[in-house]
Amino acid sequence: MSADKRIPVTEETRKELHELKEPGQTYDDLLKQLAQQRRRRDLERRFQELEDADRDELTSLSDV
Repeated sequence: MSADKRIPVTEETRKELHELKEPGQTYDDLLKQLAQQRRRRDLERRFQELEDADRDELTSLSDV
């Protein structure tokens, strides 16, 4: 069972979302897609930070 909720946005934001929305796509689908992209970008950024930290802490084999 789903409940519809209203999310107040400015007219400018609504227009931007409308431009991003593909024909036949619902705003719900668009927002899910944007949220997934954001989570993926945040995860990629976190992995990059971890990789960079590991690189700084590891000793090169040629230095051993």
